[in-house]
Amino acid sequence: MNTLPQQLANGLFLGSMYGLIAIGYTMVYGIVQLINFAHGEIFMTGGFGALTVYLVLPDGISMWIALPAMLIGGALVAVLIAVGAERFAYRPLRGAPRLAPLITAIGLSLALQQVVFNLYPDARTSRVFPQLPFGPFHLGSVNIQSGDVFLVIAAFLCMTALAFFIRTSRTGRAMQATAQDPDTAQLMGIDTNRIIVIAFAIGGLFAAVAGVAYGLKYGSIDYSMGFQAGLKAFTAAVLGGIGNIYGAMLGGIVLGLAEAMATAYIADIPGMEQFGGQGWASVWAFILLILVLLLRPQGLLGERVADRA
Repeated sequence: MNTLPQQLANGLFLGSMYGLIAIGYTMVYGIVQLINFAHGEIFMTGGFGALTVYLVLPDGISMWIALPAMLIGGALVAVLIAVGAERFAYRPLRGAPRLAPLITAIGLSLALQQVVFNLYPDARTSRVFPQLPFGPFHLGSVNIQSGDVFLVIAAFLCMTALAFFIRTSRTGRAMQATAQDPDTAQLMGIDTNRIIVIAFAIGGLFAAVAGVAYGLKYGSIDYSMGFQAGLKAFTAAVLGGIGNIYGAMLGGIVLGLAEAMATAYIADIPGMEQFGGQGWASVWAFILLILVLLLRPQGLLGERVADRA
């Protein structure tokens, strides 16, 4: 039990990253009822976009100067890809059976992986990501890395800014109306196509921030990192209540805590030694998801977007 504070911190940090990615899933689903399975790769391209910016900056530049430029570069790449996917891949299929955009999303996911794989040949292993020039910190028995500090601050600021935007801006209210009833919203003069593009753009922005946070946390990125992180983020969105922005972050944190606890303590239970460790973390996370959905199929906070955005 001496490691419990550290495991709780690890779960919070990991869950914050899942939550940032999950917001992109849940916003798009809440408005157009589409599961964008390419969103994990948008997260990946955001990380590589940030790395590309760092590589073209002068050698020896301070990370305090490089980091804002990396965030802007990663965000531009991720947002452009997300908006392009909506315009050219998903919008033509908006009236098609739901299986068509789902297959398209999977194809787009594979295509983005191959694009990065070919642009960065050594991405098939991993690319070293620059690190922040401070840390680690020790809070009692808890060890906190510099990437974890960035991750928690970024998640808090992103969630706060999004909540303020949704509740107070004209566009935010239009997003709520479109999520509640897109046909009626269009009759009231709301440009639903514009609202959908904004939802994709916000999701791409948050995914890029998560991509930078991933690189800062783990010290490297690779072309396949979006698959598992995207799958976990989708799980977090379903766990919290697909279509619910706050539920996405809550689901991410619950999922991160479940992984951290399972990794640390399952093996200590008599007869469960072979089911512990990092290799089983994802299994226990999905077992948690199944249990929650059996008891509460709508997720922890439900699916209502307009009332909870």
